[in-house]
Amino acid sequence: MAGRDIGEAHRVSTPLELLFDLTFVVAIAFAGAQLHHAVAGHHLAQGLLGFVTTFAAVWWAWMAFTWFASAYDTDDAHYRLCTMVQMVGVLVLAAGVAKASEGDFTMLTLGYVVMRVGMVALWWRAARQHPERRATAMRYVWGILFVQSLWVARLAFPLTWGPLWIYGSWAVLLLFEMAVPMWAARAGHTPWHAHHIAERYGLFTIIVLGECVLGATNAVAGLIEARGWTWDLVGVGFGSVALVLSLWWVYFLAPFGEALHHHRERAFRWGYGHFVVFASLAAMGAFLGVVADQLKVAGAGTAVAAGHAALAPTLVIGLVAAAVAIYLTSMWIMTTHVAGLKLRMGPVWAAALALLAGVVAAVAAGLPLAWALPALALAPAFVIAAVEHSRRRKPELHQIH
Repeated sequence: MAGRDIGEAHRVSTPLELLFDLTFVVAIAFAGAQLHHAVAGHHLAQGLLGFVTTFAAVWWAWMAFTWFASAYDTDDAHYRLCTMVQMVGVLVLAAGVAKASEGDFTMLTLGYVVMRVGMVALWWRAARQHPERRATAMRYVWGILFVQSLWVARLAFPLTWGPLWIYGSWAVLLLFEMAVPMWAARAGHTPWHAHHIAERYGLFTIIVLGECVLGATNAVAGLIEARGWTWDLVGVGFGSVALVLSLWWVYFLAPFGEALHHHRERAFRWGYGHFVVFASLAAMGAFLGVVADQLKVAGAGTAVAAGHAALAPTLVIGLVAAAVAIYLTSMWIMTTHVAGLKLRMGPVWAAALALLAGVVAAVAAGLPLAWALPALALAPAFVIAAVEHSRRRKPELHQIH
């Protein structure tokens, strides 16, 4: 474990990394399901707060291993066993998502304790076998142990202290977590591989988009169950699929691997900034599930479906549009200020956001909810068309600088 070559050719994700990602599918699904049920039950604020806290825990657990693996993956027996210990921790973490969304982080913290055992063992090995980065690795060891001890100590305080303490302390400790890599990097950067990291983030984006596919499938199935085969089904089916596929395309418009290869100093902005990218997609998947509920309500001609009271169509489509808007805005920032493309298409991205707002206004004016989904897909499709057209006409503007 002497550090991987940062210029290694054909570096790709290993089967073990793909298996590791698979464990996060469950955790992300649970976080999305909690948000879906909270919104459907008219607890939007509480649901969003719970979702942000639980999804941040999931995201950070994935981040910690991914960057280490990019620098020190040996794929031997010791490395595999330590990674599998972390997988067990992820599954424990996933089991605690429901309680964490209510402010009880006991199971979530236990999952992290299990994960930290494997992670600290790996960093300790790197410290012993990579002398050039021993100081960096040991900072990770002590930083992880210190922050984890604070998480465990936090459990001693009762939930009766209220939301301000529960979520305030959570926010402070998350900042501590994010500070550990920055502190460790001051002793020297680990030899992570730019194209490998970009691929890993792309794969996680696809995993999160899987939640959107699930939401889209539920919307179609709900409409079939409530109304059978109708023209509205065409709108929901085409619109939800087009939305998911276009959001995937938007992510891969920029050559992030090349950008990180030439500008390794942008790693923290790029890596941390992806929290917004991932969270907005996961939230959109949950909101598509809410759309499915409302389509069942309308089809059944009753005010209640699946135990959930009906929501205003404008609110429902507004939530989906907001998630898409946050995603597009974060990708706008990523491609211009982080990837550093010479291309400047601010008016195009702004027009896409205006399209989203226009769809919400149209629903408020009477546009059926089923036909709002294909209308929302026009926003990312517009961005794709503009960028691809520019790529053909002015390829020099798509170079990294």
